Amino acid sequence: MEFIKDLWGFLRVRKKYWLVPAILVLLLFGVLIVLSSGSAIAPFIYTIF
Repeated sequence: MEFIKDLWGFLRVRKKYWLVPAILVLLLFGVLIVLSSGSAIAPFIYTIF
């Protein structure tokens, strides 16, 4: 959790709020890959990338 607090502090101090959507999209894709790695739809998700 320390990393998240440091990241939020950096974004707030440097006024880099435009990075928040990019970070959220990367997290979403990461969660999607991890959750679907053992399922039948995994080959279809990997073709997206």
